[in-house]
Amino acid sequence: MSDEPIQHTLKKPIEHNGKTYSDLTFREVEAGDFMAADQFTGQMSKTIVILACMADVPLPAFRRIKGRDLNAIIDKTKDLLGNEEGSTTGE
Repeated sequence: MSDEPIQHTLKKPIEHNGKTYSDLTFREVEAGDFMAADQFTGQMSKTIVILACMADVPLPAFRRIKGRDLNAIIDKTKDLLGNEEGSTTGE
């Protein structure tokens, strides 16, 4: 597993509270990220919360990322999530 940050440039930048997000940097997942995700139900919701934490992007902004970008982000960050499938459970 690599712990090097992963970069992703959004195909379509998103805006939230006057800030534009176009280039995201994802760090390795931390225990607190999993704890934040526990407040949500559903595997996809948990994954999105964890990814938002890893990129230090507010969840309301991250929720606006388009599907193509999200799929690419999930694929790119699977090693940072701690397993090959990108599962947030570690199973």
